[in-house]
Amino acid sequence: MKDKFWIFKIPNISYRVWKVFKRNKDVFMKTYKTNFIPSIIEPILYLFALGFGLGGFISVINGIPYINFIAPALVSVTMMYSSFFECTYGSFVRMYYQKIFDAIIATPITIEEVITAEILWGATKSLINSTIVLAVIVIFGLVPSSLFLLILPLSFLVGFLFSTIAMCFTAIVPSIDNYSYATFLFITPMFLLSGTFFPITSMPEILQTASQLFFPLSNAVILTRSLALGNIQFSILLNLAWILILTPIFFVLAVNLMKKRLIK
Repeated sequence: MKDKFWIFKIPNISYRVWKVFKRNKDVFMKTYKTNFIPSIIEPILYLFALGFGLGGFISVINGIPYINFIAPALVSVTMMYSSFFECTYGSFVRMYYQKIFDAIIATPITIEEVITAEILWGATKSLINSTIVLAVIVIFGLVPSSLFLLILPLSFLVGFLFSTIAMCFTAIVPSIDNYSYATFLFITPMFLLSGTFFPITSMPEILQTASQLFFPLSNAVILTRSLALGNIQFSILLNLAWILILTPIFFVLAVNLMKKRLIK
């Protein structure tokens, strides 16, 4: 019976998680200049190309200037990309090519703690990069509400969710090249159909429902845009609740799937 339900086993973790987390942080700090430049340049390019460029033809959406409409969504996209790619390509390289996971679990640190630290680091990368993008759009004067500060803890939560989802992919892909399927079939559709560049309400109702159920980015975009624009409605609690429900489910799933992969 225990073997049958291994996938639902609650991970056993301790303070040693922070030892692995600190190792990832130290490596990041050695290359932080390289990491910061793309995080700053990319949102500026999107703002100019879509906000000012396309926004010249689409001036207002739902009573909101188009550039103000897409700016918060760019922060949400950063949450997704930063955490997802950190815990797919980044984790796979550390696991398979650099053999760092093997070296760490040869110490008293367990597999569960290594994977938890990876997920926490993915969430932290989401927080770091989202803060940079948020600072850019604040400088451009595109965030009229002081509630935008709540986007920072939200970025960690959303990053944690996408890190767990990414780690599930890392647990099952046979090679690093197979991540292209995850990107093409999951990340790209989510990027395009989550209300990022146009209101989700413009899609058929069945697609609206499917987007919010199966695309976590939809919920992140709604929450981020609401906080940035100060447009707070009771319905956004449902979006937050869905993220809070999915996060522990995928966390337990990710840790157990990775544990099965690493234990041979």
